[in-house]
Amino acid sequence: MGGAMFGDNLSFISDTTIAACNGQGCAMKDKFRENFHIAFPAALASLALILVLTLRTDVTPAEIPPYNLIQIIPYVLVLIGGIIGINVFIVLLIGIVSGAVIALATGATGQTGILAVKALLENGLQPDILVLRTEHPLSTNLRRKVALFCNVDANAVMESIDVPTIYEVPLKMHEQHLDEVVLDKLNLPAEKEPDMAAWTAFVEKVKHPAKKIEIALVGKYTELPDAYKSICESFIHAGAVNDCKVKLRYVNSEKIDDANVDEILGRMAGILVAPGFGNRGIEGKIAAVKYAREHGVPFMGICLGMQCAVIEFARNVLKMKDANSTEMEPSTKHPVIDLMEEQKGVTAKGGTMRLGAYPCTLKRGSKVAAAYGKLHISERHRHRYEFNNDYMAAFEGAGMQAVGINPDTGLVEVVEVEGHPWFVGTQYHPEYKSTVQRPHPLFVAFVAAALKYSGN
Repeated sequence: MGGAMFGDNLSFISDTTIAACNGQGCAMKDKFRENFHIAFPAALASLALILVLTLRTDVTPAEIPPYNLIQIIPYVLVLIGGIIGINVFIVLLIGIVSGAVIALATGATGQTGILAVKALLENGLQPDILVLRTEHPLSTNLRRKVALFCNVDANAVMESIDVPTIYEVPLKMHEQHLDEVVLDKLNLPAEKEPDMAAWTAFVEKVKHPAKKIEIALVGKYTELPDAYKSICESFIHAGAVNDCKVKLRYVNSEKIDDANVDEILGRMAGILVAPGFGNRGIEGKIAAVKYAREHGVPFMGICLGMQCAVIEFARNVLKMKDANSTEMEPSTKHPVIDLMEEQKGVTAKGGTMRLGAYPCTLKRGSKVAAAYGKLHISERHRHRYEFNNDYMAAFEGAGMQAVGINPDTGLVEVVEVEGHPWFVGTQYHPEYKSTVQRPHPLFVAFVAAALKYSGN
């Protein structure tokens, strides 16, 4: 079941989980029944299902989930209870009502919001909690009116007011005791008050940074910045640690070359060359790498960004003018990036992808070892092509060191350039593991190097 996250006794099912079967009628019911035992082990003694629906009220008439979608949900709930055969079964339905609900008392938006909830009620879906999106604070009387017309408890009507950063939303929800309401409806104990001190401190640093720097993110999907959402959030986490705001400048790698690279990147405190697949925009990424290496600008390359660093070094330092990846140029005379030999015969889609977490041993004294504070790490991967170890001696002899190696396969995971203030390329994706309370050490070190370079 796509869109589901399963724990020991608590599961979340998103809109898309049910919507994926939208329009399939009885066939969808049969498919759900067929796959149900896979998704929910029958051995569970208890189960809580949290279903979150988003109801848009900024359109008229109100946009609600398709009729056959909301019609199938009660069937799903009955089916779950019947298959597992449990005595304790709790359904928590949270309706996130978007739109200017401040107009609820008199305006059309508010009325359509109520109608959207009523449409759910008519189909046997009773929300337990409503989260109301708003630009202004909601009065107590307004919340009571929503609760009355939507048949929910007054203390279960939550205000989701606009805030400067999304990371402030959990604090706002905590102030309204949403966590306590959820625990109460799930019959779970609230043993102690959650410690939000670290989260609060993080939000304060995000909202009120002492310093500010600008870092270029060079990639080919920059027209859709959400393609790099994990990287963007990692910079927010790392920026808070360094008490600074990192402003990302998205640079389209198809629009950068040796002629204009100084104009585009000349004022940047750091340069990150982003991951990606395929030949489009590759030469622009290589131009950005060259600029960072030659001008001492702090650099970080992730996945394809690391491979571009290897290609650039081969062409301009090792003088292998036609050096390339076999992904881009299968007939290159110097395949410094290549598939592993055992991968070359694999033709099944996805078969050559290296996915998931792999171990890595770092070289003592390297910048990455200093950033991690240890020599043995595990990081997540999503790629096909690798550094070609046939060229390792030439690279290391010229100053690009392989400072991270997979201990099981000998594959190169991390490279650094000697004598450069901070030049690191990783085959893995460090952004996948960065969180608010555990910012990724490479991003923290990269931002620190960018601050130093900028004179902050």
